[in-house]
This record gives sequence, C-alpha cells and structure tokens, in this order.
Amino acid sequence: MVEASPTKVYVAKFFFLGLALIQWLAAMIILTRFGFNNRNFFVALLLFTLGLLCFVVFVLVSSRIKRVAVGKNKIVVIQGDRNIRFDWPEVKSIKLVPFFNLYRLKIRGKKNPIYFFPSKNINPPFGLLAKDTSRMGEIVAKRKKELRLK
Repeated sequence: MVEASPTKVYVAKFFFLGLALIQWLAAMIILTRFGFNNRNFFVALLLFTLGLLCFVVFVLVSSRIKRVAVGKNKIVVIQGDRNIRFDWPEVKSIKLVPFFNLYRLKIRGKKNPIYFFPSKNINPPFGLLAKDTSRMGEIVAKRKKELRLK
C-alpha cells in the first residue's frame, strides 16, 4: 500500500482555516491598536471579508481531501481510526488534477468525489500537464487501464 505523507494532507486541509484566522486577527489588531477611523475600518473590513472567503473555501474543501492508500487490489480511505476499503471495480473514475497535483477519485454509489495526494511531488515534464511517476502513479495507471478493458 502506497500513501502520501499525512503532513501534506493536513496542511492542505487546514491551510485556508489558518489563513482565515490570520486575516481576522490582523483585522482585530488594526481596529484595537490603531483606533477607529474610516481608513482603518475599511482595511479591517477588507481583511475580515478575505478571512470569511478563506473560511468558506475551508468548509468546502476540507471535507473532500482525504488520506488514501493505494494498493494493487484495493483503495483504502483513512479516516482517523476507521479505514474504508474499496476494491478497484468499485472505482468509477480516477484522474490526476494537473495544476493542483491531486487525484480525483469517484466511487460508484458515492455522490461526492474524494481528493487525495500522490505519494511524492509531481513535476510537470514540460510545464504543461503533470504525470505521476511515483509508485502510486504506476499502480493507478495500471488499474485504470484494466478498468477500461473490462
């Protein structure tokens, strides 16, 4: 079983939450430290709005990014103490999202896709589209080919 580092997953999951908290903290500091006038209020309102947008992105993205281990016979979604196993025939589609270096996994019978990271960083060959050359990429490519043949 091959999986990406948990650090990568948690940084991607909570990046926008951290950014939102920093924006809100900066807005509070501006209002309390530099007084309440029109310019400071506008800057604080702008930072608060940017923080709110980052929080909305966090809510939308964090539930879809998962830790996933890919093996020859199955895919395991790791959620804390429980592991959810899927066999390869249950996979509807799996694609590499080129600019974000993520895999998009759709499972038959599941409404929302699962996004997960490859086992190592992917460098695009000519700056255009990325190709996963890691062990995980080999397994995924082989299974995708087998699924198309069936």
